[in-house]
Amino acid sequence: MIQKTILVTGSSRGIGAAIRAQLEERGIRVIGHASEAYDDATIGADLTDPLAPQALWDEALERAGGRIDAVINNAGLFSATALDTSDIDWLDGWEETLRINLTAAAQLSRFAVRHWLDGNHAGRLVHIASRAGHRGDSPAHWHYAAAKGGMLAMHKTIARAYANKGVLSFAIAPGFVDTSMADDYLTSRGGDGLLADIPLGRVAEPDEIATMATFCALDAPGSMTGAVLDANGASYVR
Repeated sequence: MIQKTILVTGSSRGIGAAIRAQLEERGIRVIGHASEAYDDATIGADLTDPLAPQALWDEALERAGGRIDAVINNAGLFSATALDTSDIDWLDGWEETLRINLTAAAQLSRFAVRHWLDGNHAGRLVHIASRAGHRGDSPAHWHYAAAKGGMLAMHKTIARAYANKGVLSFAIAPGFVDTSMADDYLTSRGGDGLLADIPLGRVAEPDEIATMATFCALDAPGSMTGAVLDANGASYVR
């Protein structure tokens, strides 16, 4: 059996690192990504640069020997931009957040879909979105909620457009996850008091999200394409 190769963005820590570890345990060759390369299996690419996603894709494809079987869009930015900040700072925050969280993911998804269609072989996309894409976020995170809502809409569009070509798309929408990013946010929003909104009584662990992502990338049945899997401790049910 030919070893599968999967590109995972934002694989240096948190959810991405957990995804990478679980995939490698399954015998998958993982090509990682971070803003700066930190080992031989990781490609450095600053996704604030509009040219970076194509450079990342081209290098990943070369390392993979011409075939990538799945892409997991996990790289993200969660940074507050206050409503009453200056116009230019608000716009800068908006554009940086959308570029990293949505536009770069869209570029990589496009390259991957074209790769699979041109090669006439199956492929899978897994998008790490957010509960915010459904229910919104704080007043300082319009951009984050908009980006994740856009990611969900993009994912559904891809699933509907290319399922009959063997291209499958899945999305995961976590609530808070026990990462440094979420910890900073929880602290800023009142710490343990915010957990009262989560019936489970705790935030998700990175390994939980990684288990879902690994399932989508490797095992999910074709009929599941287009699905959005929630992981928010019942803080938002739909």
